[in-house]
Amino acid sequence: MKLAFVVPRYGPEVVGGPEHQCRLIAERLAGAHQVDVLTTCAMNSRTWSNVHAEGADRLRGVTVRRFATARTADPAGTRRLSDRVFFGRHQRQDEMEWLKLHGPWAPALNEYLERQHAQYDVLVFFTCLHAPAVLGLRVAPSKSMVVPVVQDGPELGLGVFDDLFSSAAAFAWETDEERHLVSSRFHLRNLADDVVGCGVDLPEGEVSVDGGEWRLVGPPDREPLPPHLEGPANTFRRRHRLYGPFVLTAGRIAPGLGCEELLEYFQHYLREGGDGRLVLMGSKLMPLIDDAGVRFAGNLADEERLHSLQAATVVVIPSPDDSQLLLALEALSVGTPVLVNARATATVQHCRRSQAGLFYGDRWEFAEALKLLVRDTGLRSALGRNGRAYVSQHYRWTTVLSKYERLFDQLRGSSRDVRHEPPDPQRAPPPRPRVSDGDRGRDRGHGRARDRGAHDRSRHRRRDRR
Repeated sequence: MKLAFVVPRYGPEVVGGPEHQCRLIAERLAGAHQVDVLTTCAMNSRTWSNVHAEGADRLRGVTVRRFATARTADPAGTRRLSDRVFFGRHQRQDEMEWLKLHGPWAPALNEYLERQHAQYDVLVFFTCLHAPAVLGLRVAPSKSMVVPVVQDGPELGLGVFDDLFSSAAAFAWETDEERHLVSSRFHLRNLADDVVGCGVDLPEGEVSVDGGEWRLVGPPDREPLPPHLEGPANTFRRRHRLYGPFVLTAGRIAPGLGCEELLEYFQHYLREGGDGRLVLMGSKLMPLIDDAGVRFAGNLADEERLHSLQAATVVVIPSPDDSQLLLALEALSVGTPVLVNARATATVQHCRRSQAGLFYGDRWEFAEALKLLVRDTGLRSALGRNGRAYVSQHYRWTTVLSKYERLFDQLRGSSRDVRHEPPDPQRAPPPRPRVSDGDRGRDRGHGRARDRGAHDRSRHRRRDRR
């Protein structure tokens, strides 16, 4: 089978988020299929400036085809237009302009899809809030699958996303909550879907699930020890001179991902009697405070990155959205409990279901939860066992890849039926569901603010008064 993955950015430099997830899945599927990735030349989602050269390259068994962006980001212009299209009256062309400003805008990528889509059996679009997915899905919707990776927000009120969600033939959801959110907001006509998520590599001593019992499986000649006490975790600690408890976060170190708030909250935790260091690993896109309790570890290779999660006392997920959900699952897979931003709804649901982490809504909750996790060894061990069992049961690579294979088979069968069925000029399009006056306002422009919560409603009233 020949597959095309369409994603805004791609490469080992992209750590965390749906683009990182896309790479992991594409590389594993490349062993059984011919996989092309269609992406841009950009690496930085704040600027969308071209970094890589245009053209095709081979990366870890995957053919990567890069297309140049036609414009760089305009943050001020995006904010102004966002206010108008999210909360005021506007036209469809305003939404298209918002897509261009939001980025990435790479017309050549869509032109390639229009010319070459017939050579692919399935088109897989990772993340739906960018132009490559919105425009690309229009090319061949009957063989297109979307991995949305969304949570509730004003963007979902735009009409262009009505078109996207009503056209896609299949969806691979991150969580049941994401599926419920989208299906409650849009009229879906998909032929196949499943809650899939992303696979996670399990370390030595995997968890087995036997009749409801969760247990670690280790070498038969000795008792399995917690990963914090032996092996690569201790090696990582010695290499980076981390001899006491430390809290780790990883990915892009950027303000929009809650990192400024994390630095502030960690200082509050220390003032309240907390112990340990904060280690930040990944790409630094913001200045860090000059403090002995804060350490920047930089970008690490995949194997050492896993060792760092294993060595950490607690892994903090500071992002207010679910872009770091994979980081949470990776931490759980090595038996390290997580502390999660309560605004990241899907990530919080993983904490609840796994019983392997806590979450915080403000600096006081952060400090108290972190003190509890750092000081209570028994609690950390119990949460660690729960986390490993949860990942082993739901997010092994064999489980995730088999779900993708089933979705691909369903899409191939349905697209063959569509191609072989003769067109009927007398057939009317399927009727859209009845829309109430309240829903019509929400779906088209000025009434959308009623579903945005108190903050968005107040913004809308202020705009009306002006």
